[in-house]
Amino acid sequence: MRYLPLTDANRTEMLAAIGAKSVDDLFRDLPKDALASANFDLPNTQSEMEVERALGAMAAKNLNCGQAPSFLGAGNYRHHTPASLDYIIQRGEFLTAYTPYQPEISQGTLQAIYEFQTQVALITGMEVANASMYDGATACAEAVAMACRVTKRNKAMMSGKVHPHYADVTATSMKFLNIEVDRLAPDPFNVEDLIGRVGPELACVVVQTPSFFGHLANFTALADACHAEGVLLVVCVTDPVSLGALMPPGRMGADIVVAEGQSLAGPMNFGGPGVGLFATREKFIRQMPGRLAGETTDEDGRRGWVLTLSTREQHIRREKATSNICTNSGLIALAFSVHMTLLGEAGFKRLAKLNHAMATILSRKLEAIPGVRVLSNSFFNEFTVELPKPAGDVVEQLAKRGVLGGIPVSRFYPTYPELQDLLLVAATETNTAEDIAAFVAALKEVLS
Repeated sequence: MRYLPLTDANRTEMLAAIGAKSVDDLFRDLPKDALASANFDLPNTQSEMEVERALGAMAAKNLNCGQAPSFLGAGNYRHHTPASLDYIIQRGEFLTAYTPYQPEISQGTLQAIYEFQTQVALITGMEVANASMYDGATACAEAVAMACRVTKRNKAMMSGKVHPHYADVTATSMKFLNIEVDRLAPDPFNVEDLIGRVGPELACVVVQTPSFFGHLANFTALADACHAEGVLLVVCVTDPVSLGALMPPGRMGADIVVAEGQSLAGPMNFGGPGVGLFATREKFIRQMPGRLAGETTDEDGRRGWVLTLSTREQHIRREKATSNICTNSGLIALAFSVHMTLLGEAGFKRLAKLNHAMATILSRKLEAIPGVRVLSNSFFNEFTVELPKPAGDVVEQLAKRGVLGGIPVSRFYPTYPELQDLLLVAATETNTAEDIAAFVAALKEVLS
């Protein structure tokens, strides 16, 4: 709950200061029909205790991952986070830290960022990474803007297999930068001919691995085709855990790699918060958005850390700035880095193998159900299933049986009727054989 200390006198004083006669006058620029339609059917007044009880009752209706076998994914994944992670990030020096305006004073914060950057660069196969961004979607948008600065071109092509939220955020952001985004239609059934579409008018091509539908792809040939035309290849990574088993995008020839780091930073939390990973090649470093922590030595020769290649003034240069995101998701990036450190290289690879193994077992069990077809012939820990009836209805029936059985593709593509029978299913190391058995049994019952 939030305590709001403003009095009527406070509100009157603030309205007078900005020249508004009333609260309604403050919102006079909003369309009247929009305000008229905002009928939320809320009681006029309730006590604090009554509000707490009402909201608590509403929250209790949620069927969350801790209460039921969960196979949710689509960009937000449930992985086990050790108790030591929470203990470390809740230490006072971390929990109370904020984005420092005089960063060199906060040497511990800068060292943590430096370690985070090193880990992101290593797992993506890139040469340099920044201090993090808000989330994977905004990192994707920033990658397209950066590619346009590097190439001096104003058009990007986005695969139809990129997460629709990433595509939506990118298209919205680029609209205000006068950058054209050519979004290809979603098609989980066929392989896209991206190489044949690459031309000298493009600044970049944006792809995803594993794709939104779970498919794996090697983009080496696409990277070669892009570079032959002076085009940059932007690769979005669906779940960074996959990089413990798959070829990193840097080895495929990617120029910019972005990802959502939530899966290694903490629980799903009903969709947030996230942390955007952003890595690129060293030759593009001066066009990279966000913050960058570097290592140095002080006048006594002691090891230290500073923010580098970023003056505070760049963040108020508006359209001339490399980014308007001048901060980073500090606490979530710290959690990501702590988890990666606790895992170590061997643990990271073992975690990836566990994820793939559970998804493989699940796919075989589901495909044995009459009428069910697994579309993904290669995948990491998430794949697309075609059902004999609308996936949205099936998911609702599964939830009534206590199973969170994936996410209907139609939720993301409501205007594509040919996708209404498709279901995105994810399995991680947190799923057990009992979870899979419960899912299979419930799905058989729903489809019978």
